[in-house]
Amino acid sequence: MFVLSKYLNHIIVGIDVASEFSFAAILCPDGNQFRKPFKFAHSVDGFNYLIEQIKKAEEEFAMKPVFFMESTGVYHLTLFHFLKDNDFETLVINPLVTNSIKNKNIRKVKNDRNDALSIAKLGKYEDIKVSSDSDLNIFTLKLLVRDYYKLIDTRTSFKKKLSSTLSITFCGYQKVFANTCGHVSFNILKRYPSPQAVISAPKQEIIDILRLSRKGLSWAESKYQKLLECARNASFIGLSSPRLSLSVNSSLTLYESIELQADKLLTEIKEFTDSADMPQVLRDNIKLLTSIPGVGYITAVTILAELGNLDRFLTPKQLVAFFGVDPAANESGNFKGDKIKMSKRGTRLGRRALYSVALASIRSKSNGEAMNPVLLKYYNENLKGKKSKVALVAVMHKLIKYIFAVLKKKQEYQIRDPKLHQQMFLRNNNRLAS
Repeated sequence: MFVLSKYLNHIIVGIDVASEFSFAAILCPDGNQFRKPFKFAHSVDGFNYLIEQIKKAEEEFAMKPVFFMESTGVYHLTLFHFLKDNDFETLVINPLVTNSIKNKNIRKVKNDRNDALSIAKLGKYEDIKVSSDSDLNIFTLKLLVRDYYKLIDTRTSFKKKLSSTLSITFCGYQKVFANTCGHVSFNILKRYPSPQAVISAPKQEIIDILRLSRKGLSWAESKYQKLLECARNASFIGLSSPRLSLSVNSSLTLYESIELQADKLLTEIKEFTDSADMPQVLRDNIKLLTSIPGVGYITAVTILAELGNLDRFLTPKQLVAFFGVDPAANESGNFKGDKIKMSKRGTRLGRRALYSVALASIRSKSNGEAMNPVLLKYYNENLKGKKSKVALVAVMHKLIKYIFAVLKKKQEYQIRDPKLHQQMFLRNNNRLAS
């Protein structure tokens, strides 16, 4: 059934936002253009000029307009909050929705004026999903979390660069130290970045570094012999150049610097979420999410920052689509595609956090105990024979249902066998029916 927009008889302002300026198109209640789309700068004069034009429409039709704009990362935020502060109803549209309608005409016309007009028509005539809230603190938290992940990714790139350099200068080093950037390995490489430096170094100095691991003297002696043998082999077959040693030192220095910044940013995020600036509901939701096995603090904060306002998600399916793990259908006529993939149209960072939780959920702890016995059993039995990535996506679907349930019911997660859960559900329904 076709549903008309509830703003059909309103003054509608569509805004196409850029970084330094925007274009606005005003539609009268009858659908005609109030005036030609116009440009205004992102400045005090520009915003005042926009208000002047809007007031002319307000006076003529004796009603306040409704503003529609598409989400453009960060560029729309100053204008969005300016309009909200001036008591205008302002709604944000997903760019995927606006892109699907901008080029619906046969003649291909692409410019900012037409885009603003398309957004205005979309808001006036189409029943679309929009967002009307933008909590500044939640948005700030989202930016901080995204910056944290960028630092982690950059740190990883330097770790890979270090590993590739060691593979040609210090062959076999990664067999001695699986984690080249671990505490002990890091200190050895900072002082002895080449095989020759290790061979010529006093044994006791290296032993003292190795003993920082607190694994005992015998372990340090054994590890030293392996390192020395590796250095002798590498000095024979590896590439020897002082400049390559500089590359090792450079990677180590940058890695250390980025790690310090990442740790500092993580501390800032923790202080921010614990501060009075954050609503209590966010702190409660962090606690709820961390009750799910495999969900740590930063993962919980990432998911909540990306979700924003939870009230807009009415069903778990909507949350599945938001994370972009819903299937992308590929059908036409009698053809039905057999290679169904994830849409990946939702939050990339949220999907990344969810994927890490899925991996943790099907693992066992050091004592052999399953991280999440229910999901591990589901993975091993119900998903047996599936490709690993397909099986992991199925686990991610389960996790989304867990996330939806704990956040909506405001109850911590409880590991419960599915059959027992079904019995409890039927028992409760029978009690309600009677």
